[in-house]
Amino acid sequence: MKKQNPMSHVMSLHDFRLLFAGSATSLLGDQFTLIATPWLVLKLTGDPLALGIVLALEGLPRAVFMLVGGAVTDRLSPRIVMLVSDFIRLALVSLMALAIFMGTVQMWMVYAFALGFGLVAGFAVPAGNSIVPMLVKEEELQAGNSIIMGVSQLVQFVGPTIAGILIGKYSSSPLGIGLAFSVDAVSFAISAICLWIMRGGRNLASANESKTENIWSSILVGVKYLWNDQTLRVMFLILAAVNFLFTGPLLVGIPVLADQYLAEGAVAFGLLMSAFAGGSLIGILLAGSLPRPKGKGMTAFLVLLLASFGVSLGFFGFIRSTWLDFSLMLLLGAGNGYIAILMFTWMQTNTPKDMLGRMMSMVMLAGNGLVPISQAISGAIIKWSLEALFVSAGVLILVVALWAASQPGLKVFSEGLTAEIRAAADD
Repeated sequence: MKKQNPMSHVMSLHDFRLLFAGSATSLLGDQFTLIATPWLVLKLTGDPLALGIVLALEGLPRAVFMLVGGAVTDRLSPRIVMLVSDFIRLALVSLMALAIFMGTVQMWMVYAFALGFGLVAGFAVPAGNSIVPMLVKEEELQAGNSIIMGVSQLVQFVGPTIAGILIGKYSSSPLGIGLAFSVDAVSFAISAICLWIMRGGRNLASANESKTENIWSSILVGVKYLWNDQTLRVMFLILAAVNFLFTGPLLVGIPVLADQYLAEGAVAFGLLMSAFAGGSLIGILLAGSLPRPKGKGMTAFLVLLLASFGVSLGFFGFIRSTWLDFSLMLLLGAGNGYIAILMFTWMQTNTPKDMLGRMMSMVMLAGNGLVPISQAISGAIIKWSLEALFVSAGVLILVVALWAASQPGLKVFSEGLTAEIRAAADD
């Protein structure tokens, strides 16, 4: 009898379908707020500094409260935290939309909205990254992650364009901005309904309900658990180092590269960023459907993939062809999506379910927490030399790859994946 494709089987699960529908809708709505918020700020003030303050008010509490959000998720459950977060964000974006439609919106309201939205995200993000293992079997976890992360990449690829068209259609009035916030409000309502009607699935209730330690003690327990587990520690350090050395130079360097060296200018910038998003989607889907390398082959594959990131990043310092750069970004995106699924799934599989929220919060912190610092350093280096930025970042990523190759924890990671493959085959 032919074995069903893991992705098809996961999508046949009632609760997972609800999660997929709610997450996809909410993520799409978020793209409208992502475009509408800076546009609103610029319409109200015309001041880039005000925009920077708004973005900081949203980003800082998200990073600061990420670990708290992970601990709360473990104490309650991912579903409950996501549900409460959806209701709060529904209220926030609805109030913003109402103020815009009534013509009473002021900057203090935007500042308050950004602060509240960022704070809630500090709880919603770790919860959202902890719920999939509660809904699917362990051997189907990689397929489930691929679907959720894949739709996230797809939405990020098409969502901003749709939002821009809506806002641009009413460019002479604030109506388009108000409608954009309204779309996000509807998306949060749909997401909340999907979470509300879940049947329960597997282990949706928290396994941590009986624990009485305070939040800070709970966070400390999670940090100690990660640091004392050799493989989790190696995975965390690799994620933090590569995101610091890769994301900042890419986000800061690519627009400068397009502006100064590529004939197509802004069009080239859009093409390159779309290539990375599209490549990430391809990598995520491949990770969910293709067989994975085994044992030593997996270790070699991961090290070579990390090394290719460094080499490719270094090439950006010298390639002045839009389509060659496009091809590199596509390949980088595919590698990024593929390795993200492997590492993400391994961490979820090898973490006790009552600690998933804390582990995922630390993973997200490793992925995003250092990016603002990386961007600031990248901006300073670019003033001296664009080539130096890309080459130095690439060389340092190669150093990380060599360090990773020497770590016993990476071998355990590879053996763990092989064990998962055997378990799935025996099922």
